[in-house]
Amino acid sequence: ANTRLFRAGLEDAGLTIRPGIHPIVPVMIGDAALAQRVSTRLLELGIYAIGFFYPVVPQGAARIRTQVSAAHRPADLAFAVEQFATVKREFGI
Repeated sequence: ANTRLFRAGLEDAGLTIRPGIHPIVPVMIGDAALAQRVSTRLLELGIYAIGFFYPVVPQGAARIRTQVSAAHRPADLAFAVEQFATVKREFGI
């Protein structure tokens, strides 16, 4: 349920995520340097999410890796979605 909630929130915020039902939710960024900046900004906003880029993923497929768990409360996930929406606006992604 948490994974569905988080995925829907990210999609509603206009972010591109890899499709699926898995609790690992990659938020697609594309550019490696941008993924690093987004990851740093998310940490400043209170969200620990790691940027993945080449050689871990194919070139041009950089992403922010998130992972949802049963321990997250809906309010935690809503907060995370809000912060992702903030970086989307700030970085134009």
